[in-house]
Amino acid sequence: MAAKTPATPPSPVAQFESSLDELETLVQKMEKGEMSLDESLAAYERGVSLYRQCQGALEQAELRVRLLTDPAEPDSAQPFQPDAG
Repeated sequence: MAAKTPATPPSPVAQFESSLDELETLVQKMEKGEMSLDESLAAYERGVSLYRQCQGALEQAELRVRLLTDPAEPDSAQPFQPDAG
């Protein structure tokens, strides 16, 4: 028998997009006001968890950009300033 290979975990970007989509769906359901209090609390708790996952993914992305910008001094990266044109 062939051994099962573990599934490759999704990339942080894919996890971010999935979490953000689920969070948006939860917010839409809650805004409709058709959920019971218990369902609303469970949705809120899930939403907080999703928010934290998204925030962590964004922080990792920011760190990667800083390291790519200047690997010797990642703290020297400046915020992106779009052209004022």
